[in-house]
Amino acid sequence: MGAHIETEEADGTGARRAARRDEAVRAAVEQGLLGPDSPLVGLLDVTGIRESAAELRAAFEAVVAPGTPVLHAFAVKATPLVPVLRLLHEEGVGAEVASPGELALARAAGMPPEATVLDSPAKTPSELREALSLGIAVNADNPQELTRIDALMGSSTSRSPLGIRVNPQVGGGSIEALSTATATSKFGVALRDEGAREWVVQAYLDRPWLTRLHAHTGSQGIPLALMARGVAETYALAEEINRRAGRRQVDTLDIGGGLPVNFASEATAPTYAQYARLLAEEVPGLLDGRYGLVTEFGRSLLAKHGTVVARVEYAKASGGRAVAVTHAGVQVAARTVYAPGSWPLRISAYDAKGRPKEGPVVVQDVAGPACFAGDLLAEGRSMPLLEQGDYAAALDTGAYYFAHHYGYNSLVRPGVFGFGPGGRFAVVRRAQSVEEIVAESGGSEVDALTRARWEVP
Repeated sequence: MGAHIETEEADGTGARRAARRDEAVRAAVEQGLLGPDSPLVGLLDVTGIRESAAELRAAFEAVVAPGTPVLHAFAVKATPLVPVLRLLHEEGVGAEVASPGELALARAAGMPPEATVLDSPAKTPSELREALSLGIAVNADNPQELTRIDALMGSSTSRSPLGIRVNPQVGGGSIEALSTATATSKFGVALRDEGAREWVVQAYLDRPWLTRLHAHTGSQGIPLALMARGVAETYALAEEINRRAGRRQVDTLDIGGGLPVNFASEATAPTYAQYARLLAEEVPGLLDGRYGLVTEFGRSLLAKHGTVVARVEYAKASGGRAVAVTHAGVQVAARTVYAPGSWPLRISAYDAKGRPKEGPVVVQDVAGPACFAGDLLAEGRSMPLLEQGDYAAALDTGAYYFAHHYGYNSLVRPGVFGFGPGGRFAVVRRAQSVEEIVAESGGSEVDALTRARWEVP
């Protein structure tokens, strides 16, 4: 009965989200955000983002002991846009950063150090020094990085919570590139390698200031059971460290994120509540109040709340199949174009006025503007026929799409707008100009190579 109710709730949420999206597309056309001169935009559902943040908080509040410190740190790489980070901060969500650029974005959004976590397999000494000076939590990826931190800690009085990232080596999911707990993953200390577990334990015993332990099993394509197993392995290691130390040295577990997203329909599945309940069943000691908790969800917070909308510039046929040539392709959907089997997107058809398209269903391709044959958002998709001047909307693209532009053919980055009730919009990021492309492509150094005088050895 509970699962049935949860499905109904998810379906209702999806229907409301779809209605808001339809309203936004129509309003974008009416207000000129979409049209012949602006044929590609990204739209963010602010209401939906707030709802997802609330669902995340509620899911874990329902299973952790009262008073347990919990930080939900958004994986900035998923949607690296300052206004998005600011919105999430207002909703009680912190930031997980993995580069100097992502840290700068989080700081620009007003994210406080105590709500920020630095993870990266390639942190430089200057990155570590900055994080320690700010009091940002740091998870060391490997023994060499820990040696660098040792040197920095010897000359600082940092307030940063510090830990080690481990790889529980519990296996991978259906997308190898996103499986981070395989036997040979590049991330963390591989616990099942000879001598590695003992090294980790001793590292903690030698350093009383190591108080956190971090692991992340993977993201899209990872089943919940495997995620929970990775957390269970990490919890068992924390228990071993504390037992050997004779005290509660590890006081916080960073369990990463990775909740997969359903790209096949409007429903949100799995849910944060389902994952939290599974953790309560499989790793009850994690949630009994002895450990603080950090999560690092990204895609699952934003994906369902973003839409890339592209104007159909031309409608044609090839080999008897209809082809809609749009302005959304590899530059905004690189993963989908290059690996469509792993990253399929739903496409919704809208007419020239931004209304949901009606009419007979036709098998057709939705193509992008880049100059290679494989630049397809969707292939052999059944939907109402897209005609010149219509709009194709790529759904569930709020994470890893319009904020991760790929510079193929020097196509400009699209503008991104947040939308709220009543067809109101807020600029999140302005569209890139052609002049900006020239500037970042060495436009001010036009004669650098022709004026150069090369010395021949």
